[in-house]
Amino acid sequence: MPSDVARGSGLPIKMLHDRVLVALRREDGERRSTGGILIPATAQVAKRLVWGEARGVGASVRQVKVGDQVLFSPEDQHEVEVHGEELVILRERDVHAVAAERIEESTGLYL
Repeated sequence: MPSDVARGSGLPIKMLHDRVLVALRREDGERRSTGGILIPATAQVAKRLVWGEARGVGASVRQVKVGDQVLFSPEDQHEVEVHGEELVILRERDVHAVAAERIEESTGLYL
């Protein structure tokens, strides 16, 4: 699949310029903190960044490839439904981090 075409059963979608099409990770609701405290799905967390999978990228995008996991702020997104799937559109500059196997530089972090 070319890097500028989103998956789906309908017409292909080509992302333009510096835009990134992202599918959000769906969390299972409740989660546990590192200390073992149960955090309910309804708990509000202020300005929490979220992870998603890049499904399409524009021609001007340099650091993100289709299939990469990207970290971004939910406040910077524009929601869209594509081929029955809820996705978000971001600018590349709104992506805070990329997690991919091809990244060679060691940051000392394990994501």
